[in-house]
Amino acid sequence: MQTDIKSMYEDEIKEMLVSMGEQGYRASQVFHWLHQGVKSFDEMTNISKNLRQKLMQNCYISKATIEKKLISSYDDTEKYLFSFADGEKVESVLMKYHHGYTSCISTQVGCKMGCTFCATGKSGFSRNLTASEMLSQLQTEQEDNNIRISNIVLMGMGEPLDNYDNVIRFLRLVSDEHGMNIGMRHISLSTCGVVPGIYELAKLKLQLTLSVSLHAPNDEIRSRTMPINRKYDIGQLLEACRCYIKATGRRISFEYAMIDGVNDSDSCAHELGSRLKGMLAHVNLIPVNTVGGTGYKKSKKERMKSFIEILAKYSITATVRRTLGSDINASCGQLRRQSMEPQKEGSRK
Repeated sequence: MQTDIKSMYEDEIKEMLVSMGEQGYRASQVFHWLHQGVKSFDEMTNISKNLRQKLMQNCYISKATIEKKLISSYDDTEKYLFSFADGEKVESVLMKYHHGYTSCISTQVGCKMGCTFCATGKSGFSRNLTASEMLSQLQTEQEDNNIRISNIVLMGMGEPLDNYDNVIRFLRLVSDEHGMNIGMRHISLSTCGVVPGIYELAKLKLQLTLSVSLHAPNDEIRSRTMPINRKYDIGQLLEACRCYIKATGRRISFEYAMIDGVNDSDSCAHELGSRLKGMLAHVNLIPVNTVGGTGYKKSKKERMKSFIEILAKYSITATVRRTLGSDINASCGQLRRQSMEPQKEGSRK
């Protein structure tokens, strides 16, 4: 079986090269090329042909191939459907801000979590992504647009903390000064509330931004919309969040999808405010995306305004997330579902 070389740390590549009878310093050259986004060993022009052949025989370079690309006519947001060597597909979104480019990437093919307002879970779960497959999403977007991505959000398809080891490896690689060199403070990781993963992340004291998808002020509503809450309830989740804040000194961003008539009442705002009061936290209100089959509608503007005003009484700052790519369904999961529909129809014949 060939080795996934782009998922390896530089010292691991060095160890492999030495075992091949090669000089260890070549590892830094190979590592550099991999993080420049080369797709074949033949592109590594400053290493010998003999070494390139050895690498070709023993390793492979993961890549993300563009299957489909949509560009918003409103704000130039770009949505990608990528495929990998085994034919599996994921989505990623490239957003342009005044401070640079932000990429929202996927960490799994599909998702196990089953949140009722999310398109990704409706197409099922296939497998975890490797660190190299996460890197490849970024590299392909950079090459396709001739840009440098400065910020990363792990909020695409999948639950990052359900793919903990690969995600941590990706974070180490993407922030490596000899790699893409994107600092942890420019990376956000979003979780639906995998409590053990939050505790493990706290131990590492990484200076990234942790975003927690809360979406409800109490267990009754949250268990109805987010099955993960039946395993780790809000009390357990917030206890883990307080531990994370204490360990890292970093503020947590609580994501809250505003769903008309479900979780957007004044009483919900008061309950949420009382739960979060005193925490180093920010609430990010998100007008819920329209996903077929859910029946959910986004809250009205006046509802969101009232919600923010009530949270302020508890000294909790809240903002409404800017909607980008609304004309191309920039939330992840939609394109993969569409790409799977013909296959499903064909399987029934």
